[in-house]
Amino acid sequence: MTRGRIRARLRLSHLYTFACTRPEATEEGPHSIEGPGYSRIVHCNQPLMHKKKPFKYRSNYISTTKYNFFTFLPKALYEQFHRVANLYFLAAAIVSVTPLSPFSAVSMIAPLVFVVGLSMAKEALEDWRRFMQDIKVNSRKVKFHKEEGVFDYKSWKKLQVGDVVKVEKDQFFPADLLLLSSSYEDGICYVETMNLDGETNLKVKRALEVTLPLDEDASFKNFTGKIKCEDPNPSLYTFIGNFEYDHEIYALDPSQILLRDSKLRNTAFVYGVVIFTGHDSKVMQNATKSPSKRSRIERKMDYIIYVLFSLLLVISLVSSIGFAVKTKFDMPDWWYLQPQNTDDYYDPRKPVLSGVTHLITALMLYGYLIPISLYVSIEVVKVLQATFINQDIQMYDEETGNPAQARTSNLNEELGQVDTILSDKTGTLTCNQMDFLKCSIAGTAYGMSSSEVELAAAQQMASDLEDQDVERSTDFRQKGKQQEIELETVVISEDEMVHKSPIKGFSFEDSRVMEGNWLNEPNADVIMLFFRILAICHTAVPELNEETGSYTYESESPDEAAFLVAAREFGFEFCKRTQSSVFVRERYSASGQTIEREFKLLNMLEFTSKRKRMTVIVRDEDGQILVLCKGADSIIFDRLSKNGRLYEEDTTRHLNEYGEAGLRTLALAYKRLGESEYSAWNNEFQEAKTTIGPDRDLMLENIAEMMERDLILVGATAVEDKLQKGVPQCIDKLAQAGLKIWVLTGDKVETAINIGYACSLLRQGMKQICITEISSDAKEVVKENILLQMTNASQMIKLEREPHAAFALIIDGKTLAYALEDDVKQQFLVLAVQCASVICCRVSPKQKALVTRLVKEGTGKTTLAIGDGANDVGMIKEADIGVGISGVEGMQAVMASDFSIAQFRFLERLLVVHGHWCYKRIAQMVCYFFYKNIAFGLTLFYFEAFAGFSGQSIYDDWYMLLFNVLLTSLPVISLGVFEQDVSSEVCLQFPAVYQQGPKNLFFDWYKILGWMGNGLYSSLIIFFLNIIIFYDQAFREEGQTASMPALGTTMFTCIIWALNCQIAFTMSHFTWIQHLFIWGSIATWYLFLFVYGRLSPSISGNAYQILVEALAPAPIYWLATLLVTIACNLPYLAHISYQRCFHPLDHHIIQEIKYYKKDVEDQRMWTRERSRARERTMIGFSARVDAKIRQLKGKLQSKQPSSEIHSPARSS
Repeated sequence: MTRGRIRARLRLSHLYTFACTRPEATEEGPHSIEGPGYSRIVHCNQPLMHKKKPFKYRSNYISTTKYNFFTFLPKALYEQFHRVANLYFLAAAIVSVTPLSPFSAVSMIAPLVFVVGLSMAKEALEDWRRFMQDIKVNSRKVKFHKEEGVFDYKSWKKLQVGDVVKVEKDQFFPADLLLLSSSYEDGICYVETMNLDGETNLKVKRALEVTLPLDEDASFKNFTGKIKCEDPNPSLYTFIGNFEYDHEIYALDPSQILLRDSKLRNTAFVYGVVIFTGHDSKVMQNATKSPSKRSRIERKMDYIIYVLFSLLLVISLVSSIGFAVKTKFDMPDWWYLQPQNTDDYYDPRKPVLSGVTHLITALMLYGYLIPISLYVSIEVVKVLQATFINQDIQMYDEETGNPAQARTSNLNEELGQVDTILSDKTGTLTCNQMDFLKCSIAGTAYGMSSSEVELAAAQQMASDLEDQDVERSTDFRQKGKQQEIELETVVISEDEMVHKSPIKGFSFEDSRVMEGNWLNEPNADVIMLFFRILAICHTAVPELNEETGSYTYESESPDEAAFLVAAREFGFEFCKRTQSSVFVRERYSASGQTIEREFKLLNMLEFTSKRKRMTVIVRDEDGQILVLCKGADSIIFDRLSKNGRLYEEDTTRHLNEYGEAGLRTLALAYKRLGESEYSAWNNEFQEAKTTIGPDRDLMLENIAEMMERDLILVGATAVEDKLQKGVPQCIDKLAQAGLKIWVLTGDKVETAINIGYACSLLRQGMKQICITEISSDAKEVVKENILLQMTNASQMIKLEREPHAAFALIIDGKTLAYALEDDVKQQFLVLAVQCASVICCRVSPKQKALVTRLVKEGTGKTTLAIGDGANDVGMIKEADIGVGISGVEGMQAVMASDFSIAQFRFLERLLVVHGHWCYKRIAQMVCYFFYKNIAFGLTLFYFEAFAGFSGQSIYDDWYMLLFNVLLTSLPVISLGVFEQDVSSEVCLQFPAVYQQGPKNLFFDWYKILGWMGNGLYSSLIIFFLNIIIFYDQAFREEGQTASMPALGTTMFTCIIWALNCQIAFTMSHFTWIQHLFIWGSIATWYLFLFVYGRLSPSISGNAYQILVEALAPAPIYWLATLLVTIACNLPYLAHISYQRCFHPLDHHIIQEIKYYKKDVEDQRMWTRERSRARERTMIGFSARVDAKIRQLKGKLQSKQPSSEIHSPARSS
């Protein structure tokens, strides 16, 4: 207060044992830092020293852009001409300036410039967005020491190594800093590293004791020091360095380092000195490019391009050979060409040379077989598709304000071909929000609320009535207009409304212990101790909510926060933490009178994943020393004394019940200590803390083990990691769409199985195959046993005669390590794909990625990985499609993903609606592209044969230039953006329609070759029908026959009409945009022909006044256009009519039902078709209902024979 600010007085450093504390630097001594990798020297508070070499380091300016002003042009051009098609057209454009070109240079160069320019513009736009984001980050402000103890604001990008900065609460650290001091007296600060590792729990950092006096602005007036440390590297969890200050050298470790992009929490301010800036910082050193992912359609397009290149080469060879033959044998007779005066290209004496040069001409002439605008059209379409995904209001999460986001547009169509989904559990299927639901105290179970697993089980039991007949069961399944799954939603929602608690993290209901009623219970003293353990045994920090007057808690885990909220609601409110004490306000009755009690913190033994427990040693107000411990039940039970097992049997039974209900459990225990016993232990503990050497942590662990023995069991807690909203319904819909779902989780087997039941991945009657490792020191013996288990399981599945039998494979991380070895993994995969559900428990992040790779490469089918935490990044990058959930575990998964959504339930719409649409749109668009280019390109080849393979084009250069760029591009883009075979509602009602993607019905070779054949047919009709019509017919009133420009323009008109009508027949869904683009393209052709013909003959050439004077007055021109258009499209119409009548696809039937409004007029038929239009599945709520119906049918059939047997007896 004397310095005009409030200083928190909290000293925790002597409490932490493992993660947060090291011996004092003076005791440990400086690190030996010599040799390569340790050359960085930082002069603290002397930034001028770093303006010249050798101490001039990188600036704090960061850039995540792909290009800059100077590199954009060369790098972007290099990217564009990596594509084979673009490289071909570049060569053609170069040759177009030579006499070998059949076209004018502008007709070859202009389309290439347009296509490449548009793609480069898209790259520039995307990079510009990254650039603007960089500017936003680089322009953030931070306080820095200017001079003479005065701090001023400076933008991040101007920070230098050696600057002293002051970062305030809830601000991000602008660079990697050495922590000097904080608003807490002992230099402790709390840091959120969500952007680095995805974890939301707070990390504790501490300053060196020697720098603690540097706790206000003025104290930096004369501050100097020198840091010698490791060079920039990507390791987030290590740091080695020495700090030289006041002629002493102190060792530095990661607990003093504040990393860029982490955030200061629960601490008013910190002072720090900049060590690593910009791209030298550890977070930027970790920035990696995501692996390049290409969709299956895009990869297949390469093969189609190769086929078309082969076709182009073949017809070019035919043309060049034909030209060589004509040149040698016919050219001498063509006196009007003056063969004696021709150049080498047309010399009858050098036919081979003529043929070779003509090959180049032919390759350019028939180049329209290769669709130059295909790539740019696909890019435009995908960007627009991604925009629709981003703006889908049905995938917007109102609670978090997060919409769906297509982070890349390259994989839109891949969403429609997914075969297997690999999902994380915590934070993905569940909310990572813990609710205190039940507890067991002194052998008595408390808590009347039901978990989601229990609600689902209750609903299942409600339908399990012995006297329920089949028809009633069927009605249960098909009730009303709503989907089958919606019945479950209604039941659960009604139950939740009854049990819903407005207190976040606390859904407990039991009047026996609420409102002080626990005082009337038989073991009130044990209950009080239970509540005190919840309120004292933690590392959380309280924050007073001034609006409500109650405390909220910043904790290292959601479980811990739920315990503190529960303790508060029970009347034991943790309200204050000082450097040596925890204060709890205890309320013993409903009157509201509270007593604030102080518990002095003597030691804290922190929770780690290895220890699986946490212990605090406190002294109460009576001077009694208590050891309070909470941890995994197996760990706590092993450490109970003989006299401390009074409630073990009852508590174990309750723990099993809680586990079956899908709840996460912890056991609570305590013991009392004598003063001398504690002093002796504490002396050993302090001696171990000050030990220097590699055995320090082991010694601390052993001494902690000594204290955590002979405990007395108090009870157990049960918290629920709630399923995210709509998860069971989403899984059911995805299963009906034919998708397989694997769960990869770090949780223990029991928890994962319970969650599996809750979301219907598992169900009663499903046979579980649990693959476990045996206890043996011999690795080969363990592996052989695992192989034997897999062999037996596969054999059991093969021998299963029950047609509706379902199997679930459950395997843990240790066993999975063997299953993923090269000689075992194939057998594991074969077994896994035979099972309806696969749950992998206790898996590491690396194992998640390896399992994903195994499924992707082993099955050869599209995989999708979905997760929300840093531990999911590996599998998200490894899968064909990575989906990140922008939940509470940070943005690491989202940053690595291809698509992001706010909740798992939005995956249903992302795949079943947008995935289906995007796949079908892109597939039809690509097929149509090849069709139109073949239909157009081959007419050039046919005319060549008629023109002596001379290289003469029948079309004007400007016609050819506009063909792909303007006259046929917009309709195909509208097909790729707006086409809908069925509406979004129907996609969700008929999920089996999704299987058209995984089965690749619209882009297999049958479909591709069919469209190519259609293009070949159309080219023959367009050319030969026009030749037949115009060959020896009078074209004008005066009796003239058609000239080559008139014939070419008529043929081109037929092409425009035929191709645009074809795409109109292909579409199922029309908007005004499609009509505008299709019929507008045709109108544009006539408008162009009119305007072009009005230009000077020096520009329009042979097309001068061709529409007004030659074509429009000639009825044969209009009749030929009509006849050719009809003839070109008749086969397609016949094919689609035959298919719809005799071999309809799912969407054909739905379209017909919707067209005749049968969905409104005949509800029974609509419901029947919906029940049929789903893939046969063994998982999901629908599978549970089907199993129940089969069970009831079986019971009914078994009753009928028995009634027939007994009826004669009754009659006699």
